[in-house]
Amino acid sequence: MPTTLSRSGPASFLRRASPLDALLAEADRALRVLSGSASAGRPYPATVEEAPQALSVQEKRHAAGLMRVNHVGEVCAQALYRGQASVCREPTPRALLLNAAAEEVDHLVWCNRRLEELGSRPSLLNPLWYAGSFALGVMASVAGVPRNLGFMAETEKQVEAHLEEHLRTLPVQDERSRQIVQKMKEDEAQHRASAEQAGGVPLPGPVKTAMRGMSKVMTSTAYWI
Repeated sequence: MPTTLSRSGPASFLRRASPLDALLAEADRALRVLSGSASAGRPYPATVEEAPQALSVQEKRHAAGLMRVNHVGEVCAQALYRGQASVCREPTPRALLLNAAAEEVDHLVWCNRRLEELGSRPSLLNPLWYAGSFALGVMASVAGVPRNLGFMAETEKQVEAHLEEHLRTLPVQDERSRQIVQKMKEDEAQHRASAEQAGGVPLPGPVKTAMRGMSKVMTSTAYWI
């Protein structure tokens, strides 16, 4: 919540945001993300016109499953980076996390729009994904700035791998989904590089393995539910 100016007589003072203000702001953001009412700050990257009947029923179902997985990934990324930023007190890494979170909102909106075009819907488990990712982000931030940024870099690295796989497995003629996924992949690569350049350190092997395992559970579930 932005700082507000309050006047009570000849002197004026600034009311500082309280922890409750921050909590309410995060709750409002979560509701907008989960309700689909968030708006993108950049244009929709799917510019190729889709020919009627370009995708078979089976291809459309598969493309929708992959885009639902991507949508869940953006729900998780949004919550994760907001959780990390909520505890981080260093201004530079905090700004980096919040900027990445803002771009993830674009991805979220794009994926949701493509799901609508494919006649499908987001995951029914999105509230669970959001809550778990936010808590995970808070825990990552407590580990200190280098680990915090390292967690961001590793997250983006794994997301890049997922998006590359989706580019290989999406129906060849589904150019609209491909344009969205390609743009997302470019953004994730930039997020990873920014986190590394800002001082993110590699995470221990067991942590990376655990992250891949959690990601596998999420993607396998989100494809269908």
